[in-house]
Amino acid sequence: MILDPVSQNPLCSNPLVTRDDVAEALLDLFDPLLPYFSNGNARVRLDAVAAHFDRAAADLEGFARPLWGLAPFAAGGGDFPHWHRFAQGLANGTDPAHPEFWGRVRDKDQRLVELAAIGFALCLVPQHLWDPQSAAAKANIAAYLLDARRYDYAANNWKFFRVMVDLALERLGIDFDRALSETYLDELDGFYLGEGWYRDGNERRIDHYIAFAMHFYGLIHARLSPPGDPRGLRFRERARAFAPDFRAWFDADGGTLAFGRSMTYRFACAGFWGALAFAEEEALPWGAVKGLYLRHLRWWAERPIAFGDGVLSIGYGYPQLSMSESYNSGGSPYWAFKAFLPLMLPAAHPFWTAQETPLADAPLPRPQRHPGMVLLQTPGNVVALSSGQQNLAMRAGPEKYAKFAYASRYGFSVEMDERGFETAAFDNTLAFSEDGLHYRVRETNETAEIAGDALRARWRPFTDVEVETTLVPAGAWHLRIHRIRSARPLAIAEGGFAIERGEGDADRVETTADRVEVEGPHDVAAIVDLGSSVARRPVAQKPLPNTNLVVSKTSVAQLRGDLPAGETLLVTAVVALPRAALAEGGLPPVPAMPDLAALDARFARDGRTVSAIEVAP
Repeated sequence: MILDPVSQNPLCSNPLVTRDDVAEALLDLFDPLLPYFSNGNARVRLDAVAAHFDRAAADLEGFARPLWGLAPFAAGGGDFPHWHRFAQGLANGTDPAHPEFWGRVRDKDQRLVELAAIGFALCLVPQHLWDPQSAAAKANIAAYLLDARRYDYAANNWKFFRVMVDLALERLGIDFDRALSETYLDELDGFYLGEGWYRDGNERRIDHYIAFAMHFYGLIHARLSPPGDPRGLRFRERARAFAPDFRAWFDADGGTLAFGRSMTYRFACAGFWGALAFAEEEALPWGAVKGLYLRHLRWWAERPIAFGDGVLSIGYGYPQLSMSESYNSGGSPYWAFKAFLPLMLPAAHPFWTAQETPLADAPLPRPQRHPGMVLLQTPGNVVALSSGQQNLAMRAGPEKYAKFAYASRYGFSVEMDERGFETAAFDNTLAFSEDGLHYRVRETNETAEIAGDALRARWRPFTDVEVETTLVPAGAWHLRIHRIRSARPLAIAEGGFAIERGEGDADRVETTADRVEVEGPHDVAAIVDLGSSVARRPVAQKPLPNTNLVVSKTSVAQLRGDLPAGETLLVTAVVALPRAALAEGGLPPVPAMPDLAALDARFARDGRTVSAIEVAP
């Protein structure tokens, strides 16, 4: 028998239709962790992968993150037989005299992140974690939590972590300085942009953290606050405003936009829908929320995301360290347990009894000014044209934030060789090289505007090269218009979507003077030059394996050429569609050359600055 890696995924045989199915999924995902608990149960170490923080904090991460799902499951009446491990681990981890002590907290320490899950669990299920403790253990736990609160938290969603600890202290009757958290809640309000959108700190990034962090914690706060609490009411109002926009980040099959950092948290992306249920906030009809939630879990059930023992891997669609962040340890993927908040609700709750409804048709293309995106729904896929974001603090930040387009079905690729101009994927990217070896792509934007359903940004791959890029949806296709001013000649390469590659030479490739079309086992992709001022040659690129987030081997339709000094115009059309969605004639007709004067007039008349770029770099 040949191994099917999907079979190692604990979700793979679960229909994920009912509450019982979701509860079974939680336990099936947790059970593979049991052999990795330390003797004193305070640490869970899954592998030798290192993060930038110390090993004790990484072991705490492995211990704490499952609590995001286990606590609401138990609070909803679920039978979990291993609470004694967590109670003992909590006592030992907070005992300075114990060899498994988690270590002292410092400013902006990873321990502050993980204590949020512990605070949440202590608030929901103190009968399992607090009541069994001795007086000495309770004193240690309280002292550890109180000590942690006095340190500085990162100036982003981390400010909610002190609030999560406060929920526990309040529930346990432990006195604390509430002014500290009131200050943080005020500062979190300062990140709010309007229309349901936050930014995650004073950074040019508006990604999945808005849903599975900012709104997630806000909805927990709203549910656990007294009725009528003004902050809770604001969190609810903002979540209601956000839900219709965030719905557009999901495709009809349950996949979500692969974009930004921390994608190894995988089905944490369902956390917002689960948090709506947890907070009993019907931002969309319950059938729609349930459908978005369960389809997303089912999408993940079909992917090889676990090792042979069932432990979740670092990666996205498969094990892949190249896309990871410096803060990812072996326990990091278990932030995915944030998806299990609805297990606190009884089976009779309308969220569980509602009939799933399919993804509702939304006005498309759907412009979203705050993240600087235009969302397009295509069969089995959602595409986001994107301009205005950046994150140079992250490894592979340009790939995660600065490409021209992102997709749920096709993900994005993370390059592995900074000297690989000839072998790089460059999916949804325009690359420049001065030596045919090293290269530059868009990393930051100097300006970014949105006008209706079009985006325009100005950026520089080199100090003496200026590019103005305009992105326009055109049915299943999208158009890119690049106006370039370069002080010197350069080599250029522009790529379309990365689709799964077949084995050997099985893919069909068709090229003409201005077009390349690649057909893989499941998808067809094309890139077309619509009349640039320089000639470009079509290429069916085979990037290095394990560069794409969704599939491990890809093909990318590219256009490559030479850029002269002076002014150059590049006009490109790009598409990718599932083979099953194609009509008998193949891909839809290529769109016409856009009216550039009309586009210029539109931006002059209607252009508004993208919110994400309004923070100084």
